[in-house]
Amino acid sequence: METGVSESRHPLVGLVDETIRLNGRLRSVFGEARAGCALNDSEHMVLTAVVEAQDAPTVAQIGRSMGHARQLVQRAANALRDAGLVETFENPAHKRAMLLRPTAKGAALKRQIDARADALAARLMLDSEEVAAATAALRAVRRQIEAHFRAR
Repeated sequence: METGVSESRHPLVGLVDETIRLNGRLRSVFGEARAGCALNDSEHMVLTAVVEAQDAPTVAQIGRSMGHARQLVQRAANALRDAGLVETFENPAHKRAMLLRPTAKGAALKRQIDARADALAARLMLDSEEVAAATAALRAVRRQIEAHFRAR
């Protein structure tokens, strides 16, 4: 049961609340896209980060960008490596922080999950322009918050 948003709340607090609620709804809807692939939420998150990265990321970089503990990301990365979905290689900028890249099997699985997710999204029949605008707005807020923390 939803009630009106309290006028005394800062808009960012309201955004946090809506984001949490939306995350729950989206996870329930798009959980179907991962059906049968045996990836948990953390593994899917890390596989997505590795496949979609412009440059091969480290575990710590993924953790920072997703707001998750390095240890959680490391466990997921290890599971993905053991399943043959990602591989590690030496990082010339750091002796111990290995870089991650997807294997052909990992990239193919990500494409398969994305195709299922696209089909699920199409069934929701949401306004594409509205969703794109919301995505851009959320990205802008995230970048402002990241810039704030980098400046500290």
